[in-house]
Amino acid sequence: MDEALLRSLTPGVLAVLVRRGADFAAAEDAVQDALVEALRVWPADPPRDAKGWLVTVAWRKFLDQTRADTARRRREDRVEEEPAAGPAPAVDDTLQLYFLCAHPSLTPSSAVALTLRAVGGLTTRQIARAYLVPEATMAQRISRAKRTVSGVRFDQPGDVATVLRVLYLVFNEGYSGDVDLAAEAVRLTRQLAAVVDHPEVSGLLALMLLHHARRAARTAPDGGLIPLAEQDRGRWDTRLIAEGVAILQAALARDRLGEFQAQAAIAALHADAPTAEETDWVQIVEWYDELARLTGSPVVRLNRAVAVGEADGPRAGLAALAELDTDLPRHTAVAAYLHERDGDLATAARLYAEAAHKAPNLAERDHLTRQAARLNSRSDRRN
Repeated sequence: MDEALLRSLTPGVLAVLVRRGADFAAAEDAVQDALVEALRVWPADPPRDAKGWLVTVAWRKFLDQTRADTARRRREDRVEEEPAAGPAPAVDDTLQLYFLCAHPSLTPSSAVALTLRAVGGLTTRQIARAYLVPEATMAQRISRAKRTVSGVRFDQPGDVATVLRVLYLVFNEGYSGDVDLAAEAVRLTRQLAAVVDHPEVSGLLALMLLHHARRAARTAPDGGLIPLAEQDRGRWDTRLIAEGVAILQAALARDRLGEFQAQAAIAALHADAPTAEETDWVQIVEWYDELARLTGSPVVRLNRAVAVGEADGPRAGLAALAELDTDLPRHTAVAAYLHERDGDLATAARLYAEAAHKAPNLAERDHLTRQAARLNSRSDRRN
């Protein structure tokens, strides 16, 4: 059973049900039931048309749910609308579904959370981590969003800004290595850029391409993370870098700066440096200042502390870090890095070990554990 195939088909099937009049919450439940049925049936009897099979079964599941709480006449009307079994149109509904989920009846944050959960395939825990809130809080937010749109006709698409936020978070989750969603986010953002002429859409596409260009160099053969400074830059995809830089330059020329353009500018400066030592950290700090002004994000200020540490020395970075909440994700890892740069290896080793316990994924945990072990080994040799 190819679970990746099922995951890739889910948005399109969900979109078909929504277009046929199913409210979002009920459609999502019906699609999940159809996926369970597919896992049971397909190993022994795989369908010729996977999407058509899922649409038919999910629609029947939806009708079964509807019959439990609607009048007989409405039930009969819906039964007459049941699509015949057979091939479903080969149309990519995913981007349309992103817009439909960004419904005007929802706040932007709720629309993003709902879309990430229902369409992006992220878990509640992953979404909560992206928003820096407890998992229980995010679960409540998603439940409220489902209740809000329950029974609502999805005929009013949401705004571009909300869709951009969803695509950005989906890409980040895929890029982290937990779920391979990065390429899908790039594909959808390309589609969006083809139909929406806005500098922030271009900025997001440029940002994705510049980060995606480094993907092959980010992990070692054993799956371990390779920090940016240690990556083999010969493995970076120069074609994607050139495309990303060209898209970014065109967006910046329109003089409507937004957060995705600022992030892309930082990524472009990293991509432009032949070696880590030649990185223009002073200019990167300036872009982080712009980004902090645009977003007010504590995570941006955390990344800025690293850049300050590179541009002005580790003690300047530690001073910038001291202004931030220590509960911020990766705060401890940044502190460990800056203390190591400052020569305090014992403190750095302790902080690396502490950061490993807080790491959001296995690859990052392994990397931080190795950093702690490396410094402890150096201390042992000195003693």
